[in-house]
Amino acid sequence: MTWYIVRRIGQSVAVIVGVMILTFILVHLEPGSTARAVLGQKATPAKVAIFDNTYGLNRPLPVQFWLYCVHVVHGDFGISYVAGQPVSTLIAQRLPRDAVLIGISTVLALIIGVPMGLYQAIHRGTVRDDIVAGTWFTLYSAPDFMEALLLIAVFSVHFHVLQPSFTGGIASVGGLFADPNALILPVIVLAINSVAGFSQYMRSSAIEELAQDYIRTARAKGLRERLILTRHLLRNALLPIITILGLSLPNIVAGAVIAEAIFNFPGMGLLFWQSALSHDFPVMLGATLIIGVATVLGNLAADIAYGVIDPRIRHAVG
Repeated sequence: MTWYIVRRIGQSVAVIVGVMILTFILVHLEPGSTARAVLGQKATPAKVAIFDNTYGLNRPLPVQFWLYCVHVVHGDFGISYVAGQPVSTLIAQRLPRDAVLIGISTVLALIIGVPMGLYQAIHRGTVRDDIVAGTWFTLYSAPDFMEALLLIAVFSVHFHVLQPSFTGGIASVGGLFADPNALILPVIVLAINSVAGFSQYMRSSAIEELAQDYIRTARAKGLRERLILTRHLLRNALLPIITILGLSLPNIVAGAVIAEAIFNFPGMGLLFWQSALSHDFPVMLGATLIIGVATVLGNLAADIAYGVIDPRIRHAVG
């Protein structure tokens, strides 16, 4: 088990380095002058030269990347071109809010998806199974922005029961709950993206467990069906969901960028969106790196948790 954890940590570090290299190259491949994009096309050559010299943009790209890596190792993600503040400060303000949004939406998706998957497994091959699967896959396949706009049209414009977006500044995470009405729609949009995946994995896992000998033995002993499902089947069927939680994090984060831009949610997604529009490359690099690290750590935690919970994994890799 120890070697398994060490190997997974090594793989995670390699992925993070790859994310840094790829992101840095993609950001700097954008055509045109970064200085003119930030200062405006009418900026004088002298102002452009000062900007490039200040932020080291006049140096060769490999040198820029090396210096960026050195600074990142020391916790320095650079200075925002637009805000004039350290990128680490901007990220520290936004990241806890994303943790709240993603955490609540993931819990909601599990609360809905796991029972739905179990229900489908029990009624597999029936019309009820097809209706549930069809409903969630229809919602899953719909674009995030379309779902968000539809929810706003129904609950904010037509019925006037939910706030369509956040207004004003939010100084702390607690400020999100000062007006929970505005938090509902972003949570629903992100949860919809995950429910279909959780329910279908739960369905497949539960169907596999229903065919196991211990289920037949429990039924032969006369145990109540509800007891069999909750005490015996559910525990084993939930194991794959642990891995799916880590693997689903990139999709949730990608959906958060769209949802935060539409609902004006003051998180990392909105920060990335605004920095992309304003060519604020240090913020884009810092946000992408943090999101990449969080995704890799989520997958790593899921793999380790799976190995800890399932003794078969420990013996296989240990």
